Amino acid sequence: MIEPQFSDIITLIKTARYNAFKAVNTELINLYWEIGKYITTRTQNEGWGKATVQQLAQFIQTQEPNLKGFSDKNLWRMKQFYETYNDSPKLAPLVRELSWTNNVLIFGKAKSSEEREFYLNLSKSENYTSRELERQINSSYFERTVLSNQKLSALPRVLPNEIENIFKENYVLEFLNLPELHSEKDLQKQLILQMKQFLLELGKDFLFVGEEFRLQVGNKDYRTDLLFYHRNLQCLVAFELKTTDFEPEHLGKLNFYLEALDRDVKKEHENPSIGILLCKGKDNEVVEYALSRNLSPTMISEYTIKLPNKKLLQDKLHEFYERIEQSKDEE
Repeated sequence: MIEPQFSDIITLIKTARYNAFKAVNTELINLYWEIGKYITTRTQNEGWGKATVQQLAQFIQTQEPNLKGFSDKNLWRMKQFYETYNDSPKLAPLVRELSWTNNVLIFGKAKSSEEREFYLNLSKSENYTSRELERQINSSYFERTVLSNQKLSALPRVLPNEIENIFKENYVLEFLNLPELHSEKDLQKQLILQMKQFLLELGKDFLFVGEEFRLQVGNKDYRTDLLFYHRNLQCLVAFELKTTDFEPEHLGKLNFYLEALDRDVKKEHENPSIGILLCKGKDNEVVEYALSRNLSPTMISEYTIKLPNKKLLQDKLHEFYERIEQSKDEE
């Protein structure tokens, strides 16, 4: 019989391995930073170009034939890496906490310091693999999150925690591989089968509780499509699925479920439950009217089964930032 206390040794081993990996990664990123700084200085002061950097790569290969990752292409990436963050003292420490692959994805694809900061923090907090991070960038996670934060005015009244960057106005479900015409049953079934991917889209603080979650009120049974728990907000989150455009009457059913959850399922220390009505489409004016007197913490979100138009979202985000600047000038 294995003594339970022996598991403490396994924990110590795993912790030591993690700390060793983290230390090695930090030193590797520091090395790439210094190489990038060296090449940048030489290009500015001595006119180094791609041909010289190619010679440098060949020299490294000759001197250290077993070293990997020092091709001329990667050396130019190190230069770009240094130049991207050299004047960003706020972001420079963050890059040393991520893998080189994740850093390359962020400074290679992010278009602004705000976007880079967003993905650096997100990748650190969520512990993304490079594949997960690339999916988030390709699905315009940053643009969708920032734009969605402006739609959450009803939620802060009942939640003491910070809710920014948690909920989205638009969820991208391209991983479901659903046809354009599909039923709510098909949508729910595929979300269950692809729960790992769905949790990546939601955020890793979401814990899946169950599908068709049973709620008994009076002598009747009711079922909410998908039920989650959010660790940071400490509340239940109910998703209702609609493969049609949003209609005001959809809110009545969701509010009923939220009331039942709060009365019969929510624990005393937990915050009020949140409802997400996930629809195929919505008219923003109809949503505004419908939510104006809605007392329950609810959000009306769209879903799409294709990757979004990144250029369109970037334009919307640009307009949003312009409005912020205009409001500052008017103050």
